[in-house]
Amino acid sequence: MASILPAENIKFEEPMCRHTSFRTGGKAACLVQIEDVRQLRLLLSYLRKTENQFFILGNGTNLLVSDRGYDGVIIQIGSGMSDIKVEQERICVQAGALLSQTARRAMEEGLAGMEFASGIPGSIGGGIVMNAGAYGGEMRQIVESVTVLNADGEEMELDCDTMEFGYRTSVIRNRPFIVTQAVLKLVKGEKEEIRIKMEEFAVRRRAKQPLEYPSAGSAFKRPEGYFAGKLIMDSGLRGYRVGGAQVSEKHCGFIINTGNATSEDIAELMTEVQERVKERFGVLLEPEIVRLGNFSGI
Repeated sequence: MASILPAENIKFEEPMCRHTSFRTGGKAACLVQIEDVRQLRLLLSYLRKTENQFFILGNGTNLLVSDRGYDGVIIQIGSGMSDIKVEQERICVQAGALLSQTARRAMEEGLAGMEFASGIPGSIGGGIVMNAGAYGGEMRQIVESVTVLNADGEEMELDCDTMEFGYRTSVIRNRPFIVTQAVLKLVKGEKEEIRIKMEEFAVRRRAKQPLEYPSAGSAFKRPEGYFAGKLIMDSGLRGYRVGGAQVSEKHCGFIINTGNATSEDIAELMTEVQERVKERFGVLLEPEIVRLGNFSGI
């Protein structure tokens, strides 16, 4: 591995609480930070030959890592792969760029259509995998094509239809594909109008979401015909706690780390919420948060 990556990009026994928005999680056996597609391709080939398990990490904003850690390699696609290039109404952006960073660049270029993503804390890669969205907008509305590496390390270009975008999902959820970049198709707009719209979304977000606490955004997907937060609130779970994890009093769809939560606290609280809502309303909430590693009872 040392022949593929600079030594400073390889971290052994790395605490994952440093790399997740929940600020929890045990140590990864190894975390590597990728700088370009060549490194990624070589590393994937090495890991598959040596039969090492691995996990692709973006900005860690939708991830809960076990307190026991992860006995494998975390491949972080971040700032080393975050180039943003604008050509007329298209933005070619690498997977490690932040959604918020890309939305700001779009605004600066007078391109409209990405305002919804300006407050989403994840990366482009993660946002595409889960078809991230907010305030009526989703990635599938602006994605023209996605470049991925397949299981053999070959580069493939997928158009929007091939991506099979759905509610918080895409074809990549069930395929061994890794997003390396995307082309976003936007429309010409007035820079000041775009900025105002982004600020309006930011004001709404600050008013309704517990941004002052570590969390991973919405803990559960929206069930058809319902809102997860309202189901949780109507189940009497506003402010309900397990250890340092709490159902947010500000927005019941969020589970927050009040300061000393463990990943086990968060996982246990999520299970309790699912059981209470199922018992009260007959609706099984599906987690939106991805879990990595081993948890009690799972």
